[in-house]
Amino acid sequence: MTAASLAKRLFPQETWPCIWIVGGSVRDSLLGKTGEDLDLVAALTPEELTSRGFRQVDPVSSAPIWFRHIPAIGKIEVTRIDGEGMLRGDLARRDFTVNALAMSLDGEVIDLFGGIQDLGRKALRACSPESFQDDPVRIFRAFRFEADGWRMECETERMIAEASWEGCFRAIPVERFSREMVKALAGKEPGLFFRRMMETGVGGTYLPELFAMGAVPAGPVERHPEGDLFTHALEVMQRTAAAVGDPLARFCAFFHDLGKLSTDPALYPAHHGHDKAGRDAAGRFCDGLRLPVSWRRALAGTCRLHGHANKWRQLRDSARILVAQQALKAGIADILPLISAADNPHGPGMSGWDRAVGIAHTKTADLGIEQGCLEVIPAKDRAGFILRKRVEMMRGQS
Repeated sequence: MTAASLAKRLFPQETWPCIWIVGGSVRDSLLGKTGEDLDLVAALTPEELTSRGFRQVDPVSSAPIWFRHIPAIGKIEVTRIDGEGMLRGDLARRDFTVNALAMSLDGEVIDLFGGIQDLGRKALRACSPESFQDDPVRIFRAFRFEADGWRMECETERMIAEASWEGCFRAIPVERFSREMVKALAGKEPGLFFRRMMETGVGGTYLPELFAMGAVPAGPVERHPEGDLFTHALEVMQRTAAAVGDPLARFCAFFHDLGKLSTDPALYPAHHGHDKAGRDAAGRFCDGLRLPVSWRRALAGTCRLHGHANKWRQLRDSARILVAQQALKAGIADILPLISAADNPHGPGMSGWDRAVGIAHTKTADLGIEQGCLEVIPAKDRAGFILRKRVEMMRGQS
């Protein structure tokens, strides 16, 4: 279903001339993509919007919008204006020319700022000199677009370089930054989001760890000829991204060595204990970015377990099962071998991982352990007894 036909279903026919599809909905339509949400501008009264099931919300960073969610369709947002003459002002306040396009419900495209030409070049050009001043988080939106194949025009990039932004960011919730970061992680070249932050020096308020990575050696030069931790993180994420599109996997890949930021510089280039340090830091790190608990758990598990994964062939069967159990608990059973392969691309791999995960996931009854048998074993010895049974299964013993 097209955006126009969807909008026509939401509103009576007599209101159609007063409604325009705008922003990303038009951009995606012109690119032949199906957008997840629908953005509209409407010269309708509050009563007309309320009667169609919309409710008013007041975002921190923008003018009031009218919102409705339809499970089978998605999120519909309406910016209300008092008349068609206000449409130009609404479009001028948007971030980039490719997002400042409007389309009538009859399919007529309104392009006041050259957005169609920029769309063809996948070029990002700010709508006005005040674009980033109006909403500094648009800087990260630009980086996110670049991570998906777009490129900023020189003048737009200059607008970022010629101003100081960190003071502004301190007044803007970190959730808005994290939202752009997570979207960038799903892009074609996710590492570019972080690289652009480093190149412009923008975003230390939200992600100071990123800006510390360039001064930290990844490890001994014979094992890490790439040099610094930032370069190593980029390479590991790029290899992971080539294997999987999951933003969480890519996030864990980039920050898998988070614990190395805790190493005493006197100990460089070694990072003994960085796996445990990373596990301990992951909670604070993810909480600071207001990321979901599942992301915190996954990153902590990746930091703690990736070293064991890289030495998989050297582990005993019992150790392999314990690693698999911890990976399952962290929700990274599918992620860990991908990150290990990206972190150690010339290593022997993790042959037998799926079998270890399957055995780690096996219920005690399926291991041949009766409940009565467990009850007579002292509580402190039960985990060891069950582990031995799993090892027997791993080795094909009855």
